[in-house]
Amino acid sequence: MLLLAMDTATPAVTVALHDGETVVAESSQVDARRHGELLLPAVDRVLKDAGLTLGRVTGLVVGVGPGPYTGLRVGLVTAATFASALGVPVHGLCTLDGLAHASGIEEPFAVATDARRKEVYWARYADSRTRVTDAAVDRPGDIAADLAGLPVVGAGARLYPDAFPDARDPEHQSAAALAALAAEKLAAGDGGFLDPLPMYLRRPDAQVPKNYKVVTPK
Repeated sequence: MLLLAMDTATPAVTVALHDGETVVAESSQVDARRHGELLLPAVDRVLKDAGLTLGRVTGLVVGVGPGPYTGLRVGLVTAATFASALGVPVHGLCTLDGLAHASGIEEPFAVATDARRKEVYWARYADSRTRVTDAAVDRPGDIAADLAGLPVVGAGARLYPDAFPDARDPEHQSAAALAALAAEKLAAGDGGFLDPLPMYLRRPDAQVPKNYKVVTPK
């Protein structure tokens, strides 16, 4: 087994290789505006560090979000393209699950990432491997009471300390954690993967103007 994992649903552009037992190589850069520019060089760097070629990859793992429209699509399209070229499967996972797995917390907690517009993407967990709610998007103040007393992992907790006073690491997503979670699921044969389709949870920021002028040929 050799899994190539990637996630661009958050400001972190993160890539990792996992051989089914351990992370072979990984790369993460935090830059919310350069997902398309940074992802392919990160893949090349990880393969070079591992001394392997793309043709050795037996499966793709990709974070499906939730995340902003443009950044999220970069990772999904890249994973789908590699999978098609190599003839290997793509395993989708909720981006929040990667952060949860990396936390190692074995008590109830939540994960919250920055959704912009003064909102967070979030979900609750029973432990680092068990999500107990669907991912959602809300204003921090609207969910603070529901999450009161719980540790909250991720950048969303650090952005809104009044709502989430018990912020925990990691702050940013890690493809290494996402790959490790996928490897566990594959080894156990329990499935639980998502279709590699974008989880937006809301409409994109860019929309067609309602009253634009239609120009037709004469």
